[in-house]
Amino acid sequence: MSQQLAEVETLFLHEARSDYTVVANRDGNRVLRGRLELKETSAGPRPGKFRVIRDGEDQPRQPDEFVDLARAAGRIRISEQTSPENRTRLKEMLDGYQLEATAVRTCRRCAGDGRYGPITSESAIEHNGELICRDCARRELERELSYKGEFTGAAEERLEELLYESGDLDRIVNLLQGGLDPDLTKYDEVSANVDDVSPVRTEDLDLHTDLSAHLQGRFEELLPVQSLSVRNGLLDGKDQLVVSATATGKTLVGELTGIDRALKGDGKLLFLVPLVALANQKHEDFEDRYGDLLNVSIRVGSSRVNDDGNRFDPNADVIVGTYEGIDHALRTGKDLGDVGTVVIDEVHTLKEGERGHRLDGLISRLKYYSENRMETHSGYDGTQFVYLSATVGNPEWLAEKLRATLIEYEERPVPIERHVTFADSREKAQIADKLVKREFDTKSSKGYRGQTIIFTNSRRRCHEISRKLRYDSAPYHAGLDYKRRKTVERQFGNQDLSAVVTTAALAAGVDFPASQVIFDSLAMGIEWLSVQEFSQMLGRAGRPDYHDRGRVYLLVEPDGVYHNSMDRTEDEVAFTLLKGEMEDVATHYDETAAVEETLANVVVAGKKAKRLNDRMIGDVPTKHAIGKLLEWEFIDGFEPTPLGRGITRHFLAPDEAFFMLDAIRKGTDPYQIVTDLELRDDEE
Repeated sequence: MSQQLAEVETLFLHEARSDYTVVANRDGNRVLRGRLELKETSAGPRPGKFRVIRDGEDQPRQPDEFVDLARAAGRIRISEQTSPENRTRLKEMLDGYQLEATAVRTCRRCAGDGRYGPITSESAIEHNGELICRDCARRELERELSYKGEFTGAAEERLEELLYESGDLDRIVNLLQGGLDPDLTKYDEVSANVDDVSPVRTEDLDLHTDLSAHLQGRFEELLPVQSLSVRNGLLDGKDQLVVSATATGKTLVGELTGIDRALKGDGKLLFLVPLVALANQKHEDFEDRYGDLLNVSIRVGSSRVNDDGNRFDPNADVIVGTYEGIDHALRTGKDLGDVGTVVIDEVHTLKEGERGHRLDGLISRLKYYSENRMETHSGYDGTQFVYLSATVGNPEWLAEKLRATLIEYEERPVPIERHVTFADSREKAQIADKLVKREFDTKSSKGYRGQTIIFTNSRRRCHEISRKLRYDSAPYHAGLDYKRRKTVERQFGNQDLSAVVTTAALAAGVDFPASQVIFDSLAMGIEWLSVQEFSQMLGRAGRPDYHDRGRVYLLVEPDGVYHNSMDRTEDEVAFTLLKGEMEDVATHYDETAAVEETLANVVVAGKKAKRLNDRMIGDVPTKHAIGKLLEWEFIDGFEPTPLGRGITRHFLAPDEAFFMLDAIRKGTDPYQIVTDLELRDDEE
């Protein structure tokens, strides 16, 4: 035992059933484990039997070897969990050799496993009515996590952090079983902040008299972001990129200048959004507000089978449309008349895959339309462009590329609590139900019940969750008809619904004044959300005129994925999103995107297509794209062929066009071709 004697730093004694556990430690590591029995002598208690345990076997040693071990130890500790009687016996035995010992609180589990685990009031963890050390608590937590699936390092770190902060393993286990302890689920809080911007009074605005009277009937002062925009040339016709959080009043920035110019005869307003549902809502809003002053129309995306006009009046004073709907009008040569203002809502869409390059091309084609009209129509002064977004990681760069003045306002009107809890797919609906009920049962200081938006990743899941909520709720997605969606919007606005369950695809812009947002999924379809999309969605929680604060809950499935192509799990993604920085907004072109946009620019501008390509946000390889268009006979010189014109009219990518041509040559029924194409898109 000479090696052990030289290495002993702490000798630990703990009461066992009929003897005492002996543990010798150095540098926190056990170097010896043994058992000690005492015997009574005329001089008091003394070592009777001493055994060292090696490889699970007891090896008898002379009792004097224990005395040598005790004398070699730097310090001797007796567990407080040892009974007072036996503690006294141990101290009397050690006193006989002039050795001192101190009683310390230790972890019973460690002692039972032959380890020395001292604990303090700061380090002790409560579990099942007893105090254990952090190491034992962590091992117990790891066992619990193994029942829930594989956790990533970030998720484990978060749970360990909560374990040490709370000092209560039972609370953490309850959290893993769907408990909603707000002190544990709360990840952080995004504080409310209000920038000091002196407001512009509506009566001081140089507006058309009808618009001025309309605005003064609604409010006396502009909100801060609106005031900043006006002071930086909005009503002087300057192009602007307005970046500000959800519910800070960005939409009115576009309305102010667009409606004013339309009323003054300086050209119509085009208000463009990415989704049909948003276009329908904006169209109704404009009709309600300005229908008595101006003719309001709508233009949404065209079908691949036919184009029924979509209630579209190209001569209207205000046209609300989807990006694709207006782009279709340009690609098919429709005369939009004098366009005074173009408002591009959700301009961060520029960074998205398929939709991004089409928006980039649309902006360039609209600018060309304005320039061409100025050359051919005297008295027309061109178009003002206003771009709106709640989330942009590189606003200065984007404003420069768009040749627009940046109006950036970082106000958060109400604070937002962000919570994380772990649950599998079966538990999520139950947890959502508890959260929705708790929120709807509370009222804000402004007298409004708490209402919830639940985001999930499929239409089927929308209905499934909605059915499982006790309080009245409704699914809301693009598969519902217009009438049903409007009914849901009205019911939610009247506080007749506790929640709406919607797809992430409808996160942007739909006006549900919710106090709480729940993420049933962190995916959009089969793709994980970006930080930008996530920020946009959680920004729906909490409205200054309704609520005192917003709440956001992430229901995270450990080891969860929604498609086998996903290379990360939901718990990994959760902490990436919570800690992540906003992505830059930029448009990237592969060959397919470059060919599609170049062909559209040729259809619209002929030989001037290169000029349109050159001013787009992304870098378009124009020479390569032109070469492919010629090779594939989509253009003849700088004129589109009938095939090229048909491809552009229906927004087909080259591979889709070849797929259809091959099917036509094989004599496939036209409706079957369209069906196969849609199924092919879904699979991709």
